[in-house]
Amino acid sequence: MIYTLTLNPSIDCDVRVKKFVSGMTNRADSESFTAGGKGINVSIVLKALGIVSTALGFTAGFTGEEIERQLEEKGIVTDFVRLAEGSSRINIKIHTENESEINAPGPDVSKESFAELLKKTDLLCDGDTLVIGGSIPKSMTEDSYETILSRISRKNIKAVVDSSGEALLKALNYHPYLIKPNRQELSELFGTEINSIADAVKYAEKLKDKGAENVIVSLGSEGAVLCCSDGMVYYSPGVTGKTISTVGAGDSMIAGFIAGMEKTGDYIRALHLGTVCGCASSFSFGLADAQRIQEFTGIVPLPSALKL
Repeated sequence: MIYTLTLNPSIDCDVRVKKFVSGMTNRADSESFTAGGKGINVSIVLKALGIVSTALGFTAGFTGEEIERQLEEKGIVTDFVRLAEGSSRINIKIHTENESEINAPGPDVSKESFAELLKKTDLLCDGDTLVIGGSIPKSMTEDSYETILSRISRKNIKAVVDSSGEALLKALNYHPYLIKPNRQELSELFGTEINSIADAVKYAEKLKDKGAENVIVSLGSEGAVLCCSDGMVYYSPGVTGKTISTVGAGDSMIAGFIAGMEKTGDYIRALHLGTVCGCASSFSFGLADAQRIQEFTGIVPLPSALKL
């Protein structure tokens, strides 16, 4: 069974404006309100791929009710901890000449509520997968991911960690099954520029040395590289096209990779499906659905092994 965990989910208000002028009243061409957050995005794309998952995390207030309603409407199983006070956050995403985001802090999470969530993770079994991603609510301690990973490390559970910076480095102590830094995040981790595929592989291998089993580095239009636990390295080329939104593209890649491994157990097929899902979301309004994924399956080339 696959579980996704989003500590600070949101309602994403996507606003499209032809030309945004700061300090002036701007008229939106369109708007949408969708449940979001890294783990939630993974669950949504997994559903499009025919893979069942259960969404965990915290919800609060009327926005929390809407998050749960939307997911259940999509047929996604939810098992959130409902907070007694506050409201799940609303994030504003402005799509104009450039993308801009305003992310709210979210509700406070008590120690008692966190303990309730940990009890839910105790129900996971050997062979399950847990995807952890997104920001940590400001009321929680910075080591919250570590607490969760330590808890599940007692069993044979595949942990997928989509984080960055110090939180990601600390997560490596628990040997996550998969991490997926992008070019910028990898650069920031090592204080260097990632200017080539060889650079991406070099520093992805360093993350493996620090504890990760498998590392995907997403390189935007240049595709992605995968450094595997068996020592192989694969490169998946990107495809040309007009990027409409990068929001959720990385989450889509993770969902595709997980689904690919579930269906085939083959790294090449899994990386291919991950790249397909990432591209399908990048070139779409919102997350990729089954139709868009099918369209891009024949467009994205199969990955190839790299000789280093």
